[in-house]
Amino acid sequence: MSEETNPEEEIGDLLKFRREKMERLREMGIDPFGAKFEITDTPHNLRENFEEEKQVKIAGRITALRDMGKSNFIDISDIHGKIQCFLNQKGLGEEQWAAYKCLDIGDWIGIEGETFTTKVGEPSVKAEKVTILSKSLRPMPNKWDGVVDPQIKYRQRYLDLIANERSREVFLKRCQMVREIRNFLSDRGFLEVETPILQDVPGGAAAQPFETRHNALSMDLFLRIAPELYLKRLLVGGFDKVFELNRSFRNEGISRRHNPEFTMLEAYWAYADFEQMADMVEEMVCTLAEKYCGGLKIEHKDAEGNVTKTIDLSRPWKRAPFHDLVKEVAGDDWFDLTPEQRKAKCKELGVEISQEMEDYEVSQQVFEKLIEEKCIDPVYVTHVPKELVPLAKQNAADDSVVDVYELIINGAEISPGYSELNDPDVQRARLEEQAGEEIQKVDEDFLLALEYGMPPAGGIGIGIDRLMMMLTGAESIRDVVLFPQLKRADS
Repeated sequence: MSEETNPEEEIGDLLKFRREKMERLREMGIDPFGAKFEITDTPHNLRENFEEEKQVKIAGRITALRDMGKSNFIDISDIHGKIQCFLNQKGLGEEQWAAYKCLDIGDWIGIEGETFTTKVGEPSVKAEKVTILSKSLRPMPNKWDGVVDPQIKYRQRYLDLIANERSREVFLKRCQMVREIRNFLSDRGFLEVETPILQDVPGGAAAQPFETRHNALSMDLFLRIAPELYLKRLLVGGFDKVFELNRSFRNEGISRRHNPEFTMLEAYWAYADFEQMADMVEEMVCTLAEKYCGGLKIEHKDAEGNVTKTIDLSRPWKRAPFHDLVKEVAGDDWFDLTPEQRKAKCKELGVEISQEMEDYEVSQQVFEKLIEEKCIDPVYVTHVPKELVPLAKQNAADDSVVDVYELIINGAEISPGYSELNDPDVQRARLEEQAGEEIQKVDEDFLLALEYGMPPAGGIGIGIDRLMMMLTGAESIRDVVLFPQLKRADS
């Protein structure tokens, strides 16, 4: 058998040798790409619940080989773990041994045999029969170096998952935590629903949509930027607790925290408000951390394994009004200044702005640069200017702000939550103001639905990818998205 080899080393000869072994198998009357194989257990489960002298059938990829002539030890692995198998010429017989010797690291096989423990205490399977399931025609990444080139890591995620244990852990945790989110909401009476991805009017957020064309209907459509307006239609229809774990799309920049295609949770709860939604999100995130991250202290580490920061999710989480936080960094008189004075003071604060910015945008810029980026532990920023959130209910005591929270953790917004605006006339005015001269972007069907009556409700959005970054310690969104968007390799 061949040794593990870096794909860049002697690649031509290795490809040739593997294809020769494939042909040798065919000459023996063996299909190198196998067929159905019934398993009784998986490598991980067998090792975790090990019993000696048990007949088993397992399958997986060969990920390690220790060749001792007529006896071999190999590791059989799947995404969850591995187990050692012992094979020898006498136990398999001449024909099976000859077929086995045509295999390489990376090949998929099925093993039938009996469990035993080696002299050094290693749980193992003594192979009595080997079934070839798939011949790997290319060598695996070197297990010592793994996949470190980010171009290979993101473009060929399968190699990353094969070679890098850390990547496997991150994506398994993501799967587990998404399932837990579903269970958490379902246990509290929320119904999971599906709403359109293709929309006539892209609403629910201020973002640039992707455009497409429906040929049969002869009309332009958009990939949704958020499911919000359709979920609120369901509140009008009588669904009092709904959620959707959805894919949304925004035709904007790509960065460490932005991917044009992303996963988002939106949930709406009739008769609740933004405070209740904040309580629920806090409980949900802490549940995830305790179940899958070892507790409420989340460590972020560098490539060498050194802790660079620790996020403390201990409850209760801080809650503070937007105006109070801005005054802490910009001065108690910030909101008493004129718009021009605020712009002038930004120079003193080291905050870059443009003269075209609206006054509320200037304050938001101060918030983002001097507050948001420095919030490592959770902070609910409440009662933000109404211009920033046109779909939220105005505060009863101060109509310049809306009843919302923005949850900031690790310097990024993880979740907004609103007391939802359900007055159709106010909602129309807000949307028309947001649309400006492009009044055709107002969703008239949504406004029509509101006129039939939407109950007061609380709503949340959670960026699942950013949440996973925070909980797993990933520093780039590409490390928690299986197949991130990339430029073409030849561009």
